[in-house]
Amino acid sequence: MTELDDVRARAERWLAHDPDPDTVAELRALLADAEPTLLTARFGERLPFGTAGIRGAIGVGPAAMNRLVVRQVSAGLARRLLAEPDASSRGVVVGQDARHKSDEFAADAAAVFAAHGLPVHRFDGPVPTPLVAFAVRMLGAAAGVQVTASHNPATDNGYKVYWGDGGQITAPLDTEIAAEIDGIAEPWDVALAEPGDSLLGEVPPGVGESYLKLTLDQRVAPGATALRIVYTPLHGVAWATVRELLSRAGYGDVDVVAEQAEPDPDFPTVGFPNPEEPGALHLAMALAARRGADLLLANDPDGDRIAAAVPEPDGRWRALSGDEIGCLLADHVLTYGGGGDERVVATTVVSSRLLSRIAADHDVGYAETLTGFKWLAAEAAAAEARGGRMVLA
Repeated sequence: MTELDDVRARAERWLAHDPDPDTVAELRALLADAEPTLLTARFGERLPFGTAGIRGAIGVGPAAMNRLVVRQVSAGLARRLLAEPDASSRGVVVGQDARHKSDEFAADAAAVFAAHGLPVHRFDGPVPTPLVAFAVRMLGAAAGVQVTASHNPATDNGYKVYWGDGGQITAPLDTEIAAEIDGIAEPWDVALAEPGDSLLGEVPPGVGESYLKLTLDQRVAPGATALRIVYTPLHGVAWATVRELLSRAGYGDVDVVAEQAEPDPDFPTVGFPNPEEPGALHLAMALAARRGADLLLANDPDGDRIAAAVPEPDGRWRALSGDEIGCLLADHVLTYGGGGDERVVATTVVSSRLLSRIAADHDVGYAETLTGFKWLAAEAAAAEARGGRMVLA
């Protein structure tokens, strides 16, 4: 049997078990195509699992994001979770953004977890990623999954994994989960709970309210400043949460970019839905200029990345860098937030060194980590274990 014959045989087996009509149609077209390059690519190496979870283009085969891949990954994660103390009583939080296939992927993940005896706490609609991490801690869950590709192109989707501390997984958990995934011979052999299974639960409605209240508790300034704000979620899922937070905080003069206010998985007004990319804020900046705004805020589609822009004296708008935003927030929190030398700030090796000078000026602890929120979350836990308190990372 040639390599192509082997690929075709694997593809035919996949076709017999694929639950998604869209990827079934795609695979039939690939099998009928005289040029097998894409078919071979889709049935070559499996999409890798790592500390950021898994993400890639939506499509058929083990090298893309689809329902069978999500089921296999979820089964591997479930097997690793069952080695954790009390995981079978603590369960897993499952959330999703509004990308293509997110609802189906979240439902499949939930069904796999429940079939493995893990209680599921699933959000009943699209939510920002930080709310999933928060729910893991509040509910005492063993892990959390957010179906999202963050700020990737519209053609992608993905799967972020959070552990019981509310932070994304770090080594060696990624390789341990990957090994469990590798141990599943075929993705269609994964067990699924039936709809209505007693382990398929919802996230209690009080979690969202607690998130809002505890977020507002982080304010250190005495009351709101009169600001005219323009905001965009870039066709993502954060607007409802941000609108409520700003309203409760006393910021009533908020305009949203109407063309980008509602979730849209095609992201029709931006070439790349990352607020840090050149051009992503053009519509927001135009609205801010028309309204004479004082501040522009933007989130990425799953709401775990923020950008800001401010007006220049000549009327143009300038986007702040992530380093600038972080250093401004750190200095603000350390100046007005109260506390002493138990406070800690942290940054990563690819970020500005200015934060270390700000920390020294305020006589507080400073830490530097590898790149990624997962390492900053781990440093926050380490600081707490030492009797410290992470105030900004």
